[in-house]
Amino acid sequence: MAQELFIDTEHNVKTYDVLKSHVNQIEKDNIAEEVPIAFVYNGISHAVMLASPSDLEDFALGFSISEGIVENKSDVYGIEIIRQTNGIELQIDIASACFQTLKDKRRNLLGRTGCGLCGAENLDQALRLPKKKIDHFLTISESAIIKALQSIQTSQTLQKKTGATHACAWVSEKGEIQILCEDVGRHNALDKLIGAIKRKEISDQGFVITTSRASYEMVQKTVMLGASMLIAISAPTGLAIRSALKYGLCLVGFARAPQYVIYTYAERVTKN
Repeated sequence: MAQELFIDTEHNVKTYDVLKSHVNQIEKDNIAEEVPIAFVYNGISHAVMLASPSDLEDFALGFSISEGIVENKSDVYGIEIIRQTNGIELQIDIASACFQTLKDKRRNLLGRTGCGLCGAENLDQALRLPKKKIDHFLTISESAIIKALQSIQTSQTLQKKTGATHACAWVSEKGEIQILCEDVGRHNALDKLIGAIKRKEISDQGFVITTSRASYEMVQKTVMLGASMLIAISAPTGLAIRSALKYGLCLVGFARAPQYVIYTYAERVTKN
């Protein structure tokens, strides 16, 4: 009988013995954990994602909002975290109207790390377009962007320990990081950030920074949040650029202080 795979549902990081070639000896190393996390709405399983086992209430709320399952936190009546030997279940109680809509368009997916489109049943489901454009715009100074980029490099505790995680941060218009979330998956980190912003009712006068590339999914989730600017450390995709243009999102990529590239709505970034 095959031995069961051990799933650590309690810790973001575990220590392993590894052989490092440059010293040719066994040393301790910090390794990031990833866990299957199931989203169960009103008793019905909807999706399974591989993610870091932390900030789970924010993950549940943020995923629900960014996927269009609920519109705001008042549609979520309760979240229960159930840790099992083979993963974690997030039991989410939502408003009956939201649940009916979910059942009408329900899909089952098993996502690889941070992959939000895996398992979509058709192309319309794969491109979950927001219902409306961003209706408010911020003008952000170059100095605020550079300040945030410098801060995010020193604020990632999981990344420092493991080198295996992404971060998403909510930044004030002055460039101050207000919330930062980390996860092995970039989409998961953004969902956790969205959940934290909505739970804490943080002001919408700010922007999102991600340490990853800017895929379509990252743009879509940022628009669902209602933010008007997304800054990515790496490159965007073509679909991400077109989507940002369509929905009123200022998209910045290759953002590595002091340089960056603006792909849409360049007038929203001002020189000092």
